[in-house]
Amino acid sequence: MKKNNFLRKIAFASADLFGGGSFNIINFLYTGYLAFLSVDAFWAGFIIIIARVFDAVIDPIIGWLSDKTNSRFGKRRIYLIVCSPLIVIAMFLLWFPFNFSSTALNVIAIIFSYLIFVAVQSSVMIPYYSLSSEISKDYQTRASFNSYRLGFSIFSSIICVAIPGLIISSVPDARLGYQIMSLSFGVFFGISVLLSGLFAKEEIISPVVKTKLTFKSLFEPLSLKPFRQYLLMLLLMQIAMAIMSGLFFFYINYYVTQDIMAASGPNHVGLVAAALMFSTQIVALPFYLKMIKIKSKAFTYRLGAVIWIISALGLLFLRPNVNEFVIYTFAIVMGFGISAPGLIPHAMFGDVADAGQIKFSKRVEGQMSGFANLVNQISQGLGLGLAMFILGFAGFKESPAGGQLILVQPDSAVLAIQLIMSFTPLIFLGIGSIVSLFYRIDAKEQQKIKEQITALDTEPVSAESLS
Repeated sequence: MKKNNFLRKIAFASADLFGGGSFNIINFLYTGYLAFLSVDAFWAGFIIIIARVFDAVIDPIIGWLSDKTNSRFGKRRIYLIVCSPLIVIAMFLLWFPFNFSSTALNVIAIIFSYLIFVAVQSSVMIPYYSLSSEISKDYQTRASFNSYRLGFSIFSSIICVAIPGLIISSVPDARLGYQIMSLSFGVFFGISVLLSGLFAKEEIISPVVKTKLTFKSLFEPLSLKPFRQYLLMLLLMQIAMAIMSGLFFFYINYYVTQDIMAASGPNHVGLVAAALMFSTQIVALPFYLKMIKIKSKAFTYRLGAVIWIISALGLLFLRPNVNEFVIYTFAIVMGFGISAPGLIPHAMFGDVADAGQIKFSKRVEGQMSGFANLVNQISQGLGLGLAMFILGFAGFKESPAGGQLILVQPDSAVLAIQLIMSFTPLIFLGIGSIVSLFYRIDAKEQQKIKEQITALDTEPVSAESLS
């Protein structure tokens, strides 16, 4: 049984190789790719905004559809199986170097390729989020499954920060390089999602939801208090992550190693620090799983947040050109802290879905997943957009497309980078920690929910936890 559970955990987690990896490829390479295609900053921003609006429209609908789906592979896994080959096509189109004579045609083609990718990504990730609540009936076991999922996501993030750029740069023709990269990772992601679809069999089998598609029914999950708290904790954590990851290399290059940067350009310190931070997040997972058993998920969220906040505030005391091993130490401590707020929202989702079954007399985790995926997308755009707005106001200089890399930034921009990196966790994770104080679903409450789902004559769940 233990071996079987381990294999199910591997199968379940493999789909987040796509979730974590595809985000980082886009986050680190897509704006540079648009510049390579001679798409100016205005149109690049327009393309991303259109994709976010499209995502906001389709996510709740995909969640609703998955709740109504009936197949031999269940409500969720059928989407992963069907979409696995579509991932290859969507990745290839997303990175296809369109070369029409008209700028308008190029922009239209890029928009449609991006929308196709968003549609496929949402069709995979929303049912996958739902599967995380159905993979096990047990409070602790679900947390363990989701720790594997986070570990795979982080591992994929590391790979997808380093390897895609190496593939592209190793090919003399960059256009061909983008195509080879997109096909390679498209196949990798497609296989990983297919494995989850075929072998990550759910324990919780719920009947098809018969609710009609209305504006009211789409937003029904938001009436559940624990779900609103979950979304807020997820949103705040993701905004902090988007800001910190987006500015991390700016902080290393323009502040920590500013003399080396000015003399010879980007160096190895940022990559090593990022690798240490990601790796420590994986190493810390068993500790936080143990902490969930001893205390609760909400407490574990706060514990990691405090470590993250303290380590980030410590960046205020680092001087420019500090010894690189000092920044490596900070990266390790910060990664240890980040691990918990990264894990806990995933681990909470199944508990919130169970609470929803009590309130709504049906399981609506598909719709809940739609909102969770939407929050992910919004937080990433909002976090990085807010940070770049502040940097722009502080006089940050951007390298022109195809021009020489800016090696030195104004003092005002460097100060802004330092302050944002130091205070972002305090602001967002501080609020998230306060929200977690009001989250009432612990192991004891989850057991009551589980009993009430399976029997009518058990102790009722406290009304204040669900309203």
